[in-house]
Amino acid sequence: MRPLGRVLIIAGSDSGGGAGIQADIKTVTMLGGYAATAITALTVQNTLGVTAVHAAPLEIVEAQARAVLDDIGADAIKTGMLGDAATVALVARLLDEAGLPAVIDPVMVAKGGASLLAGDAVAMVRERLVPRAALLTPNAPEAEALTGFAVASTDDLRRAGEALLAAGARAVLMKGGHVPGERVVDILMTPAGETLFEGPRIKTRHTHGTGCTLASACATGLAQGLGLTAAVARAWDYVHQAMLGAPGLGRGHGPLDHGWPLR
Repeated sequence: MRPLGRVLIIAGSDSGGGAGIQADIKTVTMLGGYAATAITALTVQNTLGVTAVHAAPLEIVEAQARAVLDDIGADAIKTGMLGDAATVALVARLLDEAGLPAVIDPVMVAKGGASLLAGDAVAMVRERLVPRAALLTPNAPEAEALTGFAVASTDDLRRAGEALLAAGARAVLMKGGHVPGERVVDILMTPAGETLFEGPRIKTRHTHGTGCTLASACATGLAQGLGLTAAVARAWDYVHQAMLGAPGLGRGHGPLDHGWPLR
């Protein structure tokens, strides 16, 4: 039997349930792991977008994380929306103290376009979190922000990925969903080489929470003792099936079907 796999998620809450902490908990649970959380912010959002954000006090974010780590413990940490530079610095310190593999999803912009990371925090993510990532999972716009390179092709993804590895990430999953084309190509890159995850583009508006879901699925695999490539492969398939089974909720960017394994 696969180990339970405890994942501490440090991220923001999505009132619509499609992304953020809610998507993370669903994903970890459906893949057989145990999800615990430190919530960084409350967002007011649905499939049409984010209309308000209320940041949690820094001391409360830290207290949540320590309460989990000091009692329940964790086998991996996954980060999502952090909001500002002070929270990024706090998370970097917590990662150093915990000494656990960290999946860093550098969340910067919501699916509907709302900013979820202050401008001055991008450099902090680059300097403090990238070198602490067992796996970094940027999409093309996030890769552009972190490296300064334009990312409009698969080769551009590779170039940005090489820069992020050089910046200290132990592995990067460069997500190609924003790169034009009939097929989507994600590239798992490590200093030892690369693995491609490729499939036909699913023509759908129901893509809310894909990044959160993929990163949490990867973290669950690592927490359960899977090797990196196996963890990413299972996560990639989980998200693909969740997109295909999307329930069609909402009038905007709808959520995935996180519960598809039950059906």
